[in-house]
Amino acid sequence: MPIMDLQTLDFISYSYDQTLRYGVKLGQLLRSEDLLCLTGHMGSGKTSLAIGIARGWGALEPANSPSYILVNEYTRADGAQLHHMDCYRLDNWIEGDHLCVDERLNSGVSVMIEWSENVEEILPKERLLIKMKYLTDEKRSIEVSANGDRFVSLLADFRKSAFQ
Repeated sequence: MPIMDLQTLDFISYSYDQTLRYGVKLGQLLRSEDLLCLTGHMGSGKTSLAIGIARGWGALEPANSPSYILVNEYTRADGAQLHHMDCYRLDNWIEGDHLCVDERLNSGVSVMIEWSENVEEILPKERLLIKMKYLTDEKRSIEVSANGDRFVSLLADFRKSAFQ
């Protein structure tokens, strides 16, 4: 059973497919201007979860890691946009400032950031933070923390969707 309170949900994914399904469930709940921050070491499952999130959100094209280009922009049939950033190659927030996260969010785009810890200083405080840890080849720990009313509500909806 997942450990949780109103602002935190801590659970285990037991396979790549399960991580994808959790991502799909979360992606189905995203609204414009939502910010998802994914953290964790290499191999912790961030990209797997991100692929599921984009799929659940309704991206018309399959998601993949934007490690070398920094940002992938996905579009849904209704024209909405989800921007998927990978900040692994950035050493500090100054290098990430050109990503214009605030401007993207203010224009109605949903934003998902892998390696968000590398640009922490430029990110809004209100967000959904997803900390992932590698446990075994198949098993991942996922801790989701909500900061701000919108994200507490999003976490509650995700909890219902994924675990009830």
